[in-house]
Amino acid sequence: MPNPVITADAELHTLCAHLAHAPWIALDTEFMRERTYRARLCLIQVATPDCIACIDTLAPMDLSPLLDTLYRPTTVKVLHAARQDFEVLADLRGLPPQPLFDTQIAAALLGYDNQIGYGPLVEALLGHKLLKLEARTDWSRRPLSPAQLEYAEDDVRYLRDVYRVLTERLQAVGRADWFAEECAALTDPALYRTDPAEAWRRLNAGAMLAPAQQTTLVALAEWREHEAQSRDLPRGWVVPDNALVEIARRTPNSMETLAEITELKPPMVRREGEAILQLLGQARPQPEQPYWEKHDRLDGPQMDLIKKLSQVVQQRAQTAQINPTLIAPRRELTRLVRGDADCALLRGWRRRFIGEELLALCAH
Repeated sequence: MPNPVITADAELHTLCAHLAHAPWIALDTEFMRERTYRARLCLIQVATPDCIACIDTLAPMDLSPLLDTLYRPTTVKVLHAARQDFEVLADLRGLPPQPLFDTQIAAALLGYDNQIGYGPLVEALLGHKLLKLEARTDWSRRPLSPAQLEYAEDDVRYLRDVYRVLTERLQAVGRADWFAEECAALTDPALYRTDPAEAWRRLNAGAMLAPAQQTTLVALAEWREHEAQSRDLPRGWVVPDNALVEIARRTPNSMETLAEITELKPPMVRREGEAILQLLGQARPQPEQPYWEKHDRLDGPQMDLIKKLSQVVQQRAQTAQINPTLIAPRRELTRLVRGDADCALLRGWRRRFIGEELLALCAH
């Protein structure tokens, strides 16, 4: 049977007193975000070598002692695929906790699939098969069932031994410094900021628009982000991406012409139409350069060079027993061939491992 869930301040203080001396904490969260802009944190699971606990974050208690514990810089936080969990925590504290040990990253550096799931990793390393019967459960409903709590506890129960095994193997192959670089990148607070003025970067289709239309799309994306944040709604519930792009492309000047955009549903026209038209009617200076960087197609020699670089990466990856797409994704090879000095292959462990070699091939 799973342990009782923590719902009271006194219980939480007792747990935090125990966690205070732990050098590492296995951590996971359960949340809901289908109907909101910000994820609704529903449960936090923690584990140490001698403790497993689930904390009901919807219960009327002060979570500050727990957050203080999780944000202690001397305590390693062990998570699997930490990005989404850190997004949720960053909503509470403004930045992610650190230091981090991400078991998905560690596994990838040891030759497992780059996106290996927690269940398959537990089975591969520990021989235990997890049942994922509650994977699509509604974590906001109360009370939580014994099956839900057992599922939640399993997400940190086996994480403890996974952490131990991966730590030993990373040290054995001499990749602990590679791993530290990858985890440090995931704890960069900039990853978790949602500046409305930068919302246009999410819309890759903007690259297909003319510069004046791009300027309009940038303004529309910023407006939508403000609306989604202030109303706590998913972006697509305000205006979907494809509709936003079409509005920028056509720049309608009336409710009738706005309604002709099929990607924009009638209820959205009625609800958001006036604000959209007002935004479109505001005169804005046109930029001399487009917002989206548009590259020319690679020519024949560049394609041949990428093929040659890919062969080198494949050979080195095979020798190192690591997935080649972790070392050098196609997009990074393309950036290198185009002369982008900021590509990932010219930074950190990738540069030391293969970047210098690839750079020399590009120079010939």
